[in-house]
Amino acid sequence: MTPILRLREVSKAYGPTVALDRVSIDFAPNEVHAVLGENGAGKSTLMNIIAGFVAPDSGEGTLRDLPLPFGRPFEARRRGIAMVHQHFALVPAFSAAENLSLANLRSPWQTHRPVRDAGHSLALAEQLGWKVEPDRLTQDLPVGVQQRLEILKALSSDAEVVIFDEPTAVLTPDEVEDLFRVIRELKDRGRTIILIAHKLSEVMAIADRVTVLRRGAFVATAPITDVDADQLATWMVGEVPGTRTPVSASFEPGLRVTDLHVRGSRGEHAVRGVSFAIGKGEILGIGGVDGNGQVELAEALARVRPTAAGSIYLTGCDLEEANLAYIPQDRQSDGLALSMSIRDNLLITGHRRRELTRGPFLRRRAIERWTGDLVDRFQIKVGSVRDPVSSLSGGNQQKVVVARSLDQIPDLLIAVNPTRGLDVRATDYVHSQIVAAADAGAVVALFSTDRDELAALAHRTVFLSRGQLTDHLVGGDA
Repeated sequence: MTPILRLREVSKAYGPTVALDRVSIDFAPNEVHAVLGENGAGKSTLMNIIAGFVAPDSGEGTLRDLPLPFGRPFEARRRGIAMVHQHFALVPAFSAAENLSLANLRSPWQTHRPVRDAGHSLALAEQLGWKVEPDRLTQDLPVGVQQRLEILKALSSDAEVVIFDEPTAVLTPDEVEDLFRVIRELKDRGRTIILIAHKLSEVMAIADRVTVLRRGAFVATAPITDVDADQLATWMVGEVPGTRTPVSASFEPGLRVTDLHVRGSRGEHAVRGVSFAIGKGEILGIGGVDGNGQVELAEALARVRPTAAGSIYLTGCDLEEANLAYIPQDRQSDGLALSMSIRDNLLITGHRRRELTRGPFLRRRAIERWTGDLVDRFQIKVGSVRDPVSSLSGGNQQKVVVARSLDQIPDLLIAVNPTRGLDVRATDYVHSQIVAAADAGAVVALFSTDRDELAALAHRTVFLSRGQLTDHLVGGDA
């Protein structure tokens, strides 16, 4: 089949960091083409080049034998390329309808009527079974709903090439299947679908062809029928991490939550009368469809959101003085100061370490050693720790948040989708660090929309629905 999109010898570097090194790939119509690789392998850079957001240093690209408009995103969209971004390209202060309508503006002189202009996207949301409140501010929406808005924006166009950059990271299995149904329909209509994903089970389920990148270089391309998940993992990281099954055990008293009520950003009752206990050394999994109170509960446990009623008690120490570690689900909005350096982001909590200070002053050499150790331990791919954290790939940004949180063993660890956007090896490493924290006596509350993650790590799993706890499952039964 004649390719619709061709890339030849495409290279891109950011200072000393080579993001892409002479990559050549063909993409065919009527095909779902998955692009895989470790965090920092160059996948998002390649997609941003195709979509016109980034101009390569060298190389060529064609869409139906016409040169790609490198560095011109509006022209790329006009030519038929749409992208669902890994990091949301939404205006937080706009309503859902206003954000959706922006994708349908054809002229700066067009009269702007958000609900009318967003009509096609809202109809598509209903078709998918997604509840979208048109008048609700985007900044007040759960991250999973924001992700759906990004998907709806891209699907509202008549693009020939649709790029999905980690679209399923915060979706439940049922929502993923709905999305895959739409992707299959688009493929059947002749669209070219390019999918970046880290969950190999999803790639095996939806892709027709797969290409693997490693450290910015092309490794292999193959029909999905010619490979299996182990082969893909080996191409990506060189080894296949082993599986982990939590072992049932008895635990000393740790965290006790009693009749907890928490309000959401609009004053609604997001968490309603929740009670549970987590022992020292225990990992409690908290699952459910995103938007049912998980974020509000996590923020209340982390002491960054006030409680309306109820109590939170941590055995053996004052909760206000306890060593709390919090991994929020939205790394860019809640976990990082994007304009600051990688080092300064690590120091947000690290500055309290005694060995890094002398009186009121920071010890520069000690900090350099400490940040270098964290970068090595958590395999964060950086040019320099003085670079802005915004220069990192999404997965490496997540590693900064995780490294900062798990540098020391906390009394209480609250982790919300901690491996979102991470590759196979990085996911396995973060899982091992969470388990190590629990083995050292930490109380762990693991919020995750990934059932496999809950089954692999949690000793027990409960589920939140409309702000209340439902099922109680043990270990792999989750």
